[in-house]
Amino acid sequence: MKDGPVWALGAMSGTSLDGVDAAMLLTDGRDVLEFGDTAYRPYAAAEQATLRAALGHWPGSDAVRAAARVVETAHLELLERFRGVELVGFHGQTLAHDPGGRGTHQAGDGAALARDLGLPVVWDFRTADVAAGGQGAPLVPFFHHACARWMEADQPLAFLNLGGVGNVTWVDPRIVDPEKACLAFDTGPANAPINDLMMERQGQAQDAGGALAAKGQVDGGVLARYLDHPYFFKPPPKSLDRNDFHGLLSAVAHLNDADAAATLTAAAAAAVRRGAESFPVAITRLLVAGGGRHNATMMAALEQALPFAVAPVESEGLNGDMLEAQAFAYLAVRVARGMATSGPTTTGVIRPLSGGQISLPKAT
Repeated sequence: MKDGPVWALGAMSGTSLDGVDAAMLLTDGRDVLEFGDTAYRPYAAAEQATLRAALGHWPGSDAVRAAARVVETAHLELLERFRGVELVGFHGQTLAHDPGGRGTHQAGDGAALARDLGLPVVWDFRTADVAAGGQGAPLVPFFHHACARWMEADQPLAFLNLGGVGNVTWVDPRIVDPEKACLAFDTGPANAPINDLMMERQGQAQDAGGALAAKGQVDGGVLARYLDHPYFFKPPPKSLDRNDFHGLLSAVAHLNDADAAATLTAAAAAAVRRGAESFPVAITRLLVAGGGRHNATMMAALEQALPFAVAPVESEGLNGDMLEAQAFAYLAVRVARGMATSGPTTTGVIRPLSGGQISLPKAT
């Protein structure tokens, strides 16, 4: 790769299963120099059903092969729209995540994508971290650190991504080296249980804007039992699979739709409150990205639960819908240049590690 800044294109298909985000980023792997074009390709209902059917499955099954075809087709359709791309960061679709056990699995073949796009593709970002004893997640913290420096922040703050699972990064932008400036971990379930509830009970993909939850009452007993889960007593860094808290749906089975949605929404906020107790230094603001920030009821629950200011990342000029796609553009450049993508305080890996593999267009 040439020296200096690179226009990288990142793509993210998250655990909410709503679609693929793609975003351009100009970076040298250290600093964010410019944000570029973005685009979104939603999954059709049939595609979502195929992906849901493969959740929890490992490579080798017909369900995984079908899911991979959906992921690869959707990404190709979206990514080939972009021009001026020098490098692609392709995350794929997480179907199973079991660090310390079977490993981690993201559906989608980066080598095939490199061939079809005619561009070098960095992919399989998590496997090496898990193989080296890390959690394999979250992987966005070093990008959050770069964003904090782009914002010219001068005090510790935190970034919260509310996707299917919530993850948070505490950063100190006064420290130049991201490996020494971040603490990151998954907070707990976020949108995934709510989305599953809505699909199961109302045939809807999500509780748009938190409208249903706003009509309900939180079941304090369910919430208290939820916070007794062993996960909340593990020190960070730590990570979750989308379905690790699938029992939450059973826990709210006796509630009407509105009360169930309210309780699951409150659970997401309570997990963040519990996670904030692990921050090395207190913060004064939390910046929220991901689909959950569009849920007014969830944002209100966060504001009520937390002792510091809560605001969407747009308040600092960032794009909360595209932050993770931008992160994988940033990480792709770091991988291509042999720079660390994770470390002991982000995924728990024993030493800073550059994960991911690179496929060139000529590879088949």
